[in-house]
Amino acid sequence: MFSTLQELFDKFTGASPEDTPAGREHAVRLAAAVLLVEVMKADTVLDPEQRQAIRTALVARFGLAEQELGQLIAQAESQAQHANDFFHFTSRLNDHCSQPDKIALVEAMWNVAYANGVLDASEIHVISKVAGLLHVTHGEYIAAKMRAKQAAGLD
Repeated sequence: MFSTLQELFDKFTGASPEDTPAGREHAVRLAAAVLLVEVMKADTVLDPEQRQAIRTALVARFGLAEQELGQLIAQAESQAQHANDFFHFTSRLNDHCSQPDKIALVEAMWNVAYANGVLDASEIHVISKVAGLLHVTHGEYIAAKMRAKQAAGLD
């Protein structure tokens, strides 16, 4: 009951869950997770290697426990299913992340794409679009791609 009243109050006052440090952190985590899921979804075949690459990236970046990780990925998959574009997610990251953090996310996206050993044109398109929205330069984009390709052993 209280949470419903709080949500109603927040609606009228314009308050957002992102107005708190914990809310902002969750919004950033969710935005990053959604973008990683979008790369996985871009491939015609959902590979377990790509799902594991998402898990690895989120644990490395945010140090999540298993239960938190599972909840975040489930929420990200749900939001990715209903998302019309990437702007909602990239704008959160632009507001709250440093340039090195955004480059690391682009590299993690490449890691997801390379995880199954096959790079699909639709994966490249998603990563390129997101990198542009995150204001990652072409040089930073290519360097992230090369690091991920090397890490995947696909030199």
